[in-house]
Parts: sequence; C-alpha cells; structure tokens
Amino acid sequence: MTVPLHLLRAPLAILLLQCLSGCEDSPSPSPPDAGPYVWDGTYTELEERGDWVDRGPLSPCSSSAVYAQEGACDDLSHFDLSQCDAQALSAIPKEGIYLSDGRGERHYEDGGVRISSVPIGFLLREDGGTMYDEPLRLKDTGDGRFSIIGGLTRNDLTVAMVGCKTPAPNIITGCFTYCRRGRLTLKGTFEANRVALSTGEPESSGNLELVAERHVPVGMPADIYVAKGHAYVVSLPHRGQAGGLTVIDVRDPTRPVLTTSISLPEDNSWNGVWARGDALYVASNDVGPLIYDISNPALPTFVKSLPTGDFGAHTVLVDNDRLYAMVPNTGTHVYDLTEPLNPILRTIISLPEDAELGGPHDAFAYENRLYISNSFGGYSVMAVTNLDNVSRLGRYERFGYDYAHHSAVGTFAGKTIAFEGGEFNASHVRVLDVTEPSRIVKIGEFRMRDVTSMHNLILRGNLLYVAWYHEGLRVLDVSNPTRPRQVAHHHTFRESDPQRGDSIFEGAFGVRIPGDGYVYLVDSSRGLLIFNEL
Repeated sequence: MTVPLHLLRAPLAILLLQCLSGCEDSPSPSPPDAGPYVWDGTYTELEERGDWVDRGPLSPCSSSAVYAQEGACDDLSHFDLSQCDAQALSAIPKEGIYLSDGRGERHYEDGGVRISSVPIGFLLREDGGTMYDEPLRLKDTGDGRFSIIGGLTRNDLTVAMVGCKTPAPNIITGCFTYCRRGRLTLKGTFEANRVALSTGEPESSGNLELVAERHVPVGMPADIYVAKGHAYVVSLPHRGQAGGLTVIDVRDPTRPVLTTSISLPEDNSWNGVWARGDALYVASNDVGPLIYDISNPALPTFVKSLPTGDFGAHTVLVDNDRLYAMVPNTGTHVYDLTEPLNPILRTIISLPEDAELGGPHDAFAYENRLYISNSFGGYSVMAVTNLDNVSRLGRYERFGYDYAHHSAVGTFAGKTIAFEGGEFNASHVRVLDVTEPSRIVKIGEFRMRDVTSMHNLILRGNLLYVAWYHEGLRVLDVSNPTRPRQVAHHHTFRESDPQRGDSIFEGAFGVRIPGDGYVYLVDSSRGLLIFNEL
C-alpha cells in the first residue's frame, strides 16, 4: 500500500538544513492589521528566507554529549540545568498535547556547525504519554523536573527532552538530544507549545460561526468537495481504521445527515476529491483516480479506476473539461472530460525534478496556466493551452528543503497573484507576483506559530480561507496582497477530541466554499464542520 506523501516524511525523519548561526530573528506570527487597505499594484520585493528561520538558542540549558556518543539519549546526566527554573517547571500540567520547534546543532571536527529544524511532538497523560504516537519510554515530571524520552521504533530513533524554562503559559523551553541506532546525531534546544492552549486567542473571531458539525465514521478525514447538495469527504487510514468516502446530505447545512460510507478492502487511502456533473473523482494513494457516478448524489456507484502506477494519485483537480491527477514522484496526469464518467488520458506533465524531489503534490488552474506545487521541487507555472506542447514558464525555488504544498491564484490591481502555501513546521502563506512567470517575485507573507503547519487554502474574492491544522480555520483579507491580515478564525483543534495524537498533521485539513453561503471544513478528528461564509 502506498502511504500518502505527507505521512511518509515523519517529522524527524529528515533534518531540514536551513541556515547557520547568525541568521535574522524569526518573524513573529502575523498580527491583525487595521491600516490602509487599498492596493495600487506597487510593492517591495521581499527576500525569501524559508519557512523555518533560526532564532538562536531557545533555552539556557545545554548538553555535554558529543557526536556519535553511544547512549547519549538514554542518559540524562549530561544535561546542564544550572540556569533553569525548577519552580516554574513544577507547575507544568501533567496532561496536554505539545508541538516543538527544535533547533538542532551538529558540530564538526573542523569547527563547522550545522543548524537545523527538528520538529518534535509529544502528548502527556497522567499515566505516561506518547512521542510520534508511540508510548514514552520515560516520563519524569515531578519535583520541578521535566524529562521525557521517546522515539520511533521502526527508525531506531530515540529523543530525550528536558525542560528548563516556562517563558509563557503553556510553553516549555529546554534541551534535547537525538540519537540514531543508539548514537548521538544531533543536540540542541527546543520551544514546545501546548498547541490547543498557548495562543491566548478566543475560540473564534470575526463572526465566523460554527453552524453544524457531523462526525465522519471512516478513517481520518483529509479532503472535501460539495456538489448536488451533498458533501463528499475522503479519508485516510488511521490507527487501524480503514479510510474511504463518506457522503453527507447538506441541503440544509445547519442539519447535515449522513447517507453512506464506502471503504474498499484493498484500496481506501483516499486523499483528494472533486466533482463535475454526475462524476465524482477520488484521488486514491493506492491506485490512482477513481470514478464514481453521483447521479444519485446520496449513494455513489463505482464506475472505474484510472491506474497510474505504484504511487497512485495524491490529489485531483477539475478545470473545465480537464481532470488533473497529481501522481507523486511521477508527474501530473491530464485527462479529457468530454465524457465526465469516462476520462481519457491526454498527456502526462513531467518535470525533471519529479523523481528525486517528490513530484506534484497539488495544482491550481487559472487563465490557461497550471500552477504546480511540486513538493521539494518548488512551485512551477506551466502553459497548458495546448496539451501537445506543454511548457514551463517559470519556477519559484523555495528555500532549502521547504515543501510546496498548495496554492490559489487570482488577479489583483491587474497583476496575477499566487497565494502559495507549504507544509511541515513553520510553513506559511507566501504571496507571489506570478504575472511574469519567468521572474516570480515574493511580495508578502502571513505566518502563524513556528511549531504548526498549514495545509490547504481557497481564495474567494478578497478573502483567503486557510485550513491550518492545529491553528484551525484562518480567514485573511488579501485586498492588499502585500499585507494579508487576519479578519476571522475558528480553533477546531481540541485536546479532548477522540483519537487526537502528537503529530504535526492534526486538525483542520481541507476547506471548500461552494457558493451556498457556507464554508465546509474537515477536521482530522471532528469530521465535517460547517461555518457561515463571511
């Protein structure tokens, strides 16, 4: 079974080399902005600094362990906590879900130092807790101590974390060591946020009201499409439960009604969904696009699959008479939809970097161009008017190992503007002038906390709706694209929700605005959430 690309890359599986010591301070989360908001199309080109920006050491503690030392992550005696605050640590709650921004250091014999981002999540319970959803191997949070050891068994990974300070409510800073096969490979400092509680924000703002909620009984919800008065929610396998498709009648959005769920025994890792007419297109990570007939919208019937090889299809997009299926490590499959229930393959758009850097994750079609979020391969603009002569017009190469995940494109002050989003910790909204694809310019950005990741976004008029995992649903006014400002939000992530874990990929996944006056969002635990459209 092919695992979804965003789950293949466990947070600590790849260390993200970003910059050396001495980089600028990380920008703070973007605040609401009440300033002038009429844009005349002028801007200042912004430097690309990447998702994660080095803030320097995050805590005054340190570790005396040395690179390649055996057992360094099982022995807590090498941590120097002389400048730490035991009294503050003693007040840390015994339960909670935390995400950490880790700043790792690796020292070399020639005196060089590599600084890298190391996101670490953990969950605390009275009787223990988890790291990477595996039981903690050690937890000591008594008498002013905060020490945990966990890791990933399948990768022979061990991580030790010790607390040092509590600079703000529900935030812990400290030191960590990171070991592979029992040997130290990295050490550094961290800042851990209890993600559901550390923002200080109210549950919602800007008159964004939750009008209905409906549990999804199949797997972990990942995407949604609304058509014919029904919400089609696709899910990924999760904690032993198969994924699949859930259909919910939303003809009265304030009273959603479950009509059916579908899960195939050998094919149920479904990550993306779209519809056109009587056809529903499901992106199967196992096979490729699946076609369902929704002439009876409450009870879809299977028509056929469009196999794409070993990597299935991660996402799908319909634009007029075309279906685009994004196939990891391969390319974008383009189908003709003259007969919506019988797509015909027209071409495969392959880029030189697809095989090595992950290939297309998602795409957005606008004015005869296809904007491909190409995983670790950057953000590419393709001319697709003539499918027999597809060409790349330009590419925005993101900083370091930043991940191109999703985008939305529109016209502002006569310019073509892309709102481009990443994934993994510190990912954020970049605003790009793509009017001339041969010279793509960054003109704005919007950030949340470094410990969280954004996911999908959708542009409706001058409002950008962002499904931001632990940050919930964020609504940005982008009338002036150079200065996106938050005008509404709703926190969907709650620690008390069933099946919550310590992964960075939890919370708000997908968002759709079908034009019926409501916003439809899927949350990994809560299922379908319906809000009023602003």
